[in-house]
Amino acid sequence: MAKASARHILVSSEETCNELKTQIEAGAEFGDIAKQHSSCPSSAKGGDLGEFSPGMMVPEFDTVVFSADVGTVQGPVKTQFGYHLLEVTTRTD
Repeated sequence: MAKASARHILVSSEETCNELKTQIEAGAEFGDIAKQHSSCPSSAKGGDLGEFSPGMMVPEFDTVVFSADVGTVQGPVKTQFGYHLLEVTTRTD
């Protein structure tokens, strides 16, 4: 079964999400931005969600995590929780 590890940043607006993505693309460290801005408890670990399988996260998350390139920041991804930036750190099929 496929497994992936990912980290994310959760914010309340698409605008904030895009601003943070721009900062990361300009060289800011994803984990530092997560610690400073993410409203998810995972922010304490730099947004690290650990390892999970398909179906363990909301569908919008799964779609990105199990299809996007590893190491590339994706988003904004809208879920019922808000807007996410996602980075797949590892994935096995």
